[in-house]
Amino acid sequence: MAVKMALRGSFLRLFKRQLESPVQEKKYAHSVAIIGAPFSKGQKRRGVEHGPRAVRDAGLFERLSSLGCQVYDLGDLNFTHLANDDTYKRIPFPRTTGLASKVLADAVSGAVGAGHTCVTLGGDHSLGIGSVQGHSRQCPDLCLIWVDAHSDINTPLTSPSGNLHGQSVSFLLKELQDKVPAIPGFSWVTPGLSSSDIVYIGLRDVDPGEHQILKTCGIKYFSMREIDRVGIQRVMEMTFAHLLERKQKPIHLSFDIDAFDPSLAPATGTPVMGGLTYREGIYISEEIHNTGLLSAMDLVEVNPTLGATREAVEATASLAVDVIAASLGQTREGAHISMDKLPLASTTYESDVEQEIRL
Repeated sequence: MAVKMALRGSFLRLFKRQLESPVQEKKYAHSVAIIGAPFSKGQKRRGVEHGPRAVRDAGLFERLSSLGCQVYDLGDLNFTHLANDDTYKRIPFPRTTGLASKVLADAVSGAVGAGHTCVTLGGDHSLGIGSVQGHSRQCPDLCLIWVDAHSDINTPLTSPSGNLHGQSVSFLLKELQDKVPAIPGFSWVTPGLSSSDIVYIGLRDVDPGEHQILKTCGIKYFSMREIDRVGIQRVMEMTFAHLLERKQKPIHLSFDIDAFDPSLAPATGTPVMGGLTYREGIYISEEIHNTGLLSAMDLVEVNPTLGATREAVEATASLAVDVIAASLGQTREGAHISMDKLPLASTTYESDVEQEIRL
């Protein structure tokens, strides 16, 4: 009988402690909107339209939720592939690509305007036109950090391939407005960035026309040689000094997975040897998060059909998740949902006498 009474007393004390415990309202570190952009017509390799699904399947929603983010997955955008979209001045699918960019611009503008940090999952990097344009509608003073093996700043007249995923930035810069001819599908685009508003990180495959543009416009860039020479910490210090020293501005991060070395990100369309290490790429993302100014980002060019094995595809998609998570607060010391204060030790534990009775 004494044992039953002791057990009943212990249960009641436990129930009382649960009732007395303060109910903590969940606090979110970020409100994040995820937009899938399954688009591939900005280049000639099919399969990159499956990138958003691969990144989601790698656990993006769960990872961001574990960081304390309130995540709104807005699903994939529906893009119209126009039947009569002839090549124009060597540019394939200009009208389809222009229309897709406009659809994305509207979606990104809506997400940022609603107060979310917007994450766009590509898809090829021609989507950068739409994502940056949409972001700039809400944040006209934004700055752009473009992490990529390629500068994607060819104009339609300098591009060797004609592929629009290699021309995205030229459509965005004021200084190139008179160098970009009218292209069907892009009449809605209004260049809003100045050359001083952009920094490139990770370059190692730049076409002759692009090199001329970078030098003529005085655009700040850090090639892999520069990263080797001064280190990634110094590169990020110089990046922020260039973009933010005079004024704190919203940051748009456009991250092409081919910025990483192909040994880390093999499932992508235009891999180039000698890329970022894992630690360098994650450090870039962590430092951007630490500014507190990230407003929107793109993660593009994951192409599941180009991985030689399932493991190669999973490694590339998981790396994409790591980049996004680091940009939104994951740290290598361990990332946990913040607590206002540690819980106090309870004073309602049973006494030694109660323990003796129970025993």
